[in-house]
Amino acid sequence: MNTKEIIQYVKDHPSGKVKIAFADIDGILRGKYISTEKFLSAMDNGLGYCDVIFGWDAGDVTYDNVQYTGWHTGYPDAPARIDLATFRKIPWENDVPFFLGELTDAKGDPAYVCPRQLLKKVLADANKQGYAPFFSQEFEWYNFAETPQSVNDKQFKNLTPLTPGMFGYSILRSTLENPYFSDLFELLKDFNVPLEGIHTETGPGTYEAAIVYAGIPEAADRATLFKTAVKEIAYKHGIIATFMAKINEHLPGCGGHTHQSLWDKAAKKNLFYDEKDKMKMSETMKSYIAGQLHCLPHILPMFAPTINSYKRLVEGAWAPTTLTWGMDNRTVALRVLSGSSKSCRLETRVPGADMNPYLTMAACLAAGLYGIKNKLKLKQPATVGNGYKNFSNGILPSTLIEATQQMKQSKIAKELFGEKFVEHFTATREWEWRQHLKAVTDWEYKRYFEII
Repeated sequence: MNTKEIIQYVKDHPSGKVKIAFADIDGILRGKYISTEKFLSAMDNGLGYCDVIFGWDAGDVTYDNVQYTGWHTGYPDAPARIDLATFRKIPWENDVPFFLGELTDAKGDPAYVCPRQLLKKVLADANKQGYAPFFSQEFEWYNFAETPQSVNDKQFKNLTPLTPGMFGYSILRSTLENPYFSDLFELLKDFNVPLEGIHTETGPGTYEAAIVYAGIPEAADRATLFKTAVKEIAYKHGIIATFMAKINEHLPGCGGHTHQSLWDKAAKKNLFYDEKDKMKMSETMKSYIAGQLHCLPHILPMFAPTINSYKRLVEGAWAPTTLTWGMDNRTVALRVLSGSSKSCRLETRVPGADMNPYLTMAACLAAGLYGIKNKLKLKQPATVGNGYKNFSNGILPSTLIEATQQMKQSKIAKELFGEKFVEHFTATREWEWRQHLKAVTDWEYKRYFEII
């Protein structure tokens, strides 16, 4: 649809309303319904949106350590714009029109806290160098036969998984829950978040879905919308879906693997592929990989942003712990798939399903471009076999605070994303760490209650 057709659809929709949303620093969509009249006015005059969405955490508790907003500013409305290019119809809400937006500053320039704006900044850098980045996301997540009320009543304990047992790639389980399974595939397609495939993963009630690749802004929009859409579709079936990186120490974690390639501006040539190379990898791809390996320790919170993220990044749990790369190897951080000129790509396996897609994709692309810009050579050989054991280039930080302090002090992170973003983002991660330090966990009760 062109702009005129989109506006006409909004005017003609019988509901008289539009749904809009903005992704916060955690990738959570913060949105509301506005009237058709309000939407049309925003198209001409812009709109304001309470800047508290970048002044509080995932639990709506306000930060005490950020400069962007707070009690010291009074939490005013920030200038915002709606992006007409993100137009979608919500098929499970009578095709009500939906749009994503982003925040700006008073001059209309991108707000340094806005993840979607950060991604567009990195994309502009890529475009200047003649690159068209194509990305896609795949997610793993757990599903429970519960409701938001029931999980709170049970205090998140002894929840009922949608299906029992460890049954990856199960034809039986997809038949057992076919109404939900089919709705995910079909409604997401209608919502313009098309899937390449969906299947059960190893774990009770676990699914995995791969989203169709697209240019990086659309890919990030799709990935962000996917998480919220899955939860909303799940509600319709009496199911609650979670994208926590690790729900149980005895079960596999949930990845948010990020696939990527660089093409020329006309999108006619995959610049990662080289038929003459023995591994079919171009020098551009090798430098891109070298850049990610070099930058990963400096920007890890953009891949692993929560306390829970690091419970997934442990040895032998289908998630990487080392700074490694390999050919079609699922034990390394960076998995190369170079089968053909069309499909040649890099899969970054570090991110969990709990990451913010805008920040993760921005981090992948910026780190890869850093490698190309600085002509980094991929001197580290491809890991063969067990990437948890066969490595020579170090390991990833193992806790959120370790990763955050490294990013906070990193000149590389500030070069890639700007000092103001790094200052704000790392402050939010320090806040997250402080909140976790106050909590008394089940593990502590079991370990200390009687014996100590």
